Amino acid sequence: MTSWKTIPADRYDVAVVGGGAAGMTAAIAAARAGARVALLERGERPGRKLLMTGNGKCNLGNRDLKPSHYYSDNMAMAASVLERFGTEETIAFFSSLGLMVREKRGYLYPLSEQAAVVLDVLRYGLEREGVTVLTQAMVREVSYFSGPTCSGAYSKRTVYSQKDNPSHARSETQDIASRPCRQQETADHGGQGYILQLDNGRRLWAGRVVLACGGQAAPKTGSDGSGYTLARSLGHQVIVPVPSLVQLHCSEKYCKALAGVRAEGTVRIYTEKSLRQKRIHRDSPDCQSSGSGGKECPAPIRSSQNVRDDCIMEESGEIQLTEYGISGIPVFQLSGGVNQLLAQGEKLRAELDFFPQYETAAYEQLCRGRMEHTGGGTVETFFTGMLHKKIMSVCIRRAGLSPEQDVAGADRQKLRQVFALCRRLPFTVTGSHPFDSAQVCRGGVSMREVDAQLQSRRSPGLYLAGELLHVDGRCGGYNLQWAWASGYIAGNAAGTAEKRAALNTG
Repeated sequence: MTSWKTIPADRYDVAVVGGGAAGMTAAIAAARAGARVALLERGERPGRKLLMTGNGKCNLGNRDLKPSHYYSDNMAMAASVLERFGTEETIAFFSSLGLMVREKRGYLYPLSEQAAVVLDVLRYGLEREGVTVLTQAMVREVSYFSGPTCSGAYSKRTVYSQKDNPSHARSETQDIASRPCRQQETADHGGQGYILQLDNGRRLWAGRVVLACGGQAAPKTGSDGSGYTLARSLGHQVIVPVPSLVQLHCSEKYCKALAGVRAEGTVRIYTEKSLRQKRIHRDSPDCQSSGSGGKECPAPIRSSQNVRDDCIMEESGEIQLTEYGISGIPVFQLSGGVNQLLAQGEKLRAELDFFPQYETAAYEQLCRGRMEHTGGGTVETFFTGMLHKKIMSVCIRRAGLSPEQDVAGADRQKLRQVFALCRRLPFTVTGSHPFDSAQVCRGGVSMREVDAQLQSRRSPGLYLAGELLHVDGRCGGYNLQWAWASGYIAGNAAGTAEKRAALNTG
């Protein structure tokens, strides 16, 4: 007979897989709910990725948690999580761990401005709450035991090793096929739970499991996508992840000429379809209703104001021009949506506007004023004083002019084209840096497959948290806020449910 009682294994109420921001929070929350908790981290110690956040200062969160700062396939569910564990809850949680938090323009940081201190208080919190931390503990497979059958045997869902082909990971079998049991025959809670098989041969049994294995960004820190395999093995659909908060690659030859330039401006993204269709508004109240009753937008899109109404995404801030393409915070904010569209086969064009502060009419007046006072000198001297010399040189040459030619004899239409390029300098987007350079990824387990407590709708007693879920946010502490919020809610729910189940069967 196969049962958890006959398998040599350490037994815990809750096992948390993954020792990142979400996993450590989940483990602390589950322990505070009264559960005996094990935290399994595949690396040498938990929280390695946390040390990289906020340039080492660790931007913990943000006061402004509007849903428009996040992307998900079920934004209503994601927003509900953030409403229940928002900025104040984050501050209170870290205060309970002894961390002093400061706020700068709505951004939350540790008072020390050291990510290492945030990690320290989390580790000390795990220790104080009695969480068993197992490092170098790679979870190879997870098996769900659903309880005794009428023949006295235990039903087991087959789970595939992470070394297996993920395409087969959704299959489910049962060791024993028998008639359904009456309710009183399945009341023994001790027969329900999960067996976790580690790479080192060790086994753990847990009544509940929280998967917080991370996504695929920064794989050197342990987020190599292996959590997706575990989620698939337990029946979940995984939306193919793409890099997000990452640099974009472009094919223009003048990228090398612009390398090293930083300039304030707006980045707008266009597709072939968008040039023929009306603009899609990111914050439109007319987003399509989802099947779950909530509302969701198909992409994180902001409307453009001045230049054209056919762009699908827009972000402003300091743009960094590189030899491979474009970077900077505005580009990072757009990159998840861009990579998602590229993966769907869309052809994309980015256009840089270096005068976004000008309404169309005001900019036209500026251009006319300069054209009326061309004076003498070269084309280069005529445009001197507008933008960085490298940007102006590229715009001049792209318009078909030479910087050295006499401005008085230059084609007036080409001069006007230079002004136009200052607002619409085109870049053909071909891709991005890989997951190694990405801060987060877009994709993961669909939010439609978890309930309000982030418990799986596919496998009872399984909870999911953090980047493993299909939720990602903008730069500015939003992704760590999601880690704290989802980790705490999943961990607390798992610990509370397991404690309640133990009391009911005790």
